[in-house]
Amino acid sequence: MSQKSDLNRRDFLRSAGFAAVVAGTGTPSEKINLGGDSIGRTKAKPRQMTYDFDQVYNRIGTNTVKWDNALERHNGVLDVGMGIADMDFKAPPCIKEALEERLEHENWGYQNTPEGYVESILEWNQKRYGQEIDPSTLVLTSGVHPGIIAALKTFSPPGTRTLIATPSYNGFYGDLRESNTVAEDSTMTKVNGRYEIDFDDFERRAQRCNCYLLCNPQNPTGNVWTEEELLRMGEICLRHNTIVLADEIHCDFVMPGHKYTPFAMLPDREIVNNSMTFKAVSKTFSLPAMKSAWFFSTNKDYLNRVDQAHRADRTELGMIATMAAMNEGEDWLDQVLVYLNESHDFVANYIRENIPLIGQTKPEGTYLTWLDVSRIIDIIGAEETAAERQRTSVDPVTPEMIMQEWFGQHARVDMNPGSSYGTGGNGHMRMNIALSRSLLQLAMDNLAEAVNRLPGA
Repeated sequence: MSQKSDLNRRDFLRSAGFAAVVAGTGTPSEKINLGGDSIGRTKAKPRQMTYDFDQVYNRIGTNTVKWDNALERHNGVLDVGMGIADMDFKAPPCIKEALEERLEHENWGYQNTPEGYVESILEWNQKRYGQEIDPSTLVLTSGVHPGIIAALKTFSPPGTRTLIATPSYNGFYGDLRESNTVAEDSTMTKVNGRYEIDFDDFERRAQRCNCYLLCNPQNPTGNVWTEEELLRMGEICLRHNTIVLADEIHCDFVMPGHKYTPFAMLPDREIVNNSMTFKAVSKTFSLPAMKSAWFFSTNKDYLNRVDQAHRADRTELGMIATMAAMNEGEDWLDQVLVYLNESHDFVANYIRENIPLIGQTKPEGTYLTWLDVSRIIDIIGAEETAAERQRTSVDPVTPEMIMQEWFGQHARVDMNPGSSYGTGGNGHMRMNIALSRSLLQLAMDNLAEAVNRLPGA
């Protein structure tokens, strides 16, 4: 091929919008170039408009876990799905627009990372939290779970223990199964309605664990951990060579009066160097199906070792959607946060005034609320029912699973059983309030009607 024809070919490729590769040196395999052209928008200004979160956005029939799976669980009878942690709001329009632009190019061959994707991640964390992330320490992944599993496989040989402060995200237990490791639950205590770490128990258990799975903010209890609390966790883990794996996927949901502290921004460098952070905006913009996340660490040795055990099959559409959300969706998120805070207040007031059998404290963060249903468990004999079923079942049956059925049958509301969140989750249900206020009102009315028919209500 002549030099002229080769140049013409490159001009054609550039005009067609294919990404150019800029190779990095001495970086993990999934660390991404920062240059090149790409199809569709790479940067757009955040828009200012008012979003209608009161609109009921129907997701039934779209293969959604939150609604379609719940309908199947409750034999097709359901008014409100309030289970798995995603939001029912219509996504910000910038996501659909960015995807439509890419769809105009009708070829789905191998693609490079879209230009500007890494910069969008860096800018999002800097703008929202003042967090400066070194791009050479950033590893792209398809989700928080693949990153955590790679870290567990790197640092925790099969059969070793992993520390979790419970109740905690039930997905962690799936990560432990994938890595052939064992949960070491340190049950938190409740003080004036707020969960707190039992640091004596935490340290005793940390001594026999290679890793600590930190949820910051805490799902399902809603704790937004303070700098002091995080430092104390970090000091204990550092003292016992327990590596902190910080899942901070709910960090964009913090209620007024509280502040998210990134573990990687703690003022003690030794503590920070004993950690890895796993993040995404999949909760922030309800994009978990798009499979786009990242992790990072100031400890290059940790990072390189985990990257060797890590494989991420990311999708171009996922990265395009994620980038559009971070670049243009901030105003949407800010309005969502106001709406969710009002919904949390609504739920807290409604339960206090209308459903005295349920205990609840407004969470500091997340769009989840943690309900104490232990009195209802006693009234309906859920423990006895669970024990009877367990005699003929090979799978675990808990009183909270019986409560999930009961709420579905009597209130037509689906929630998550607290027993799946580790020790300390007994007697509780997790409820997702990220939906329109009219559906939230319907759910609360249904719950009140069902519960208040019980003896002793």
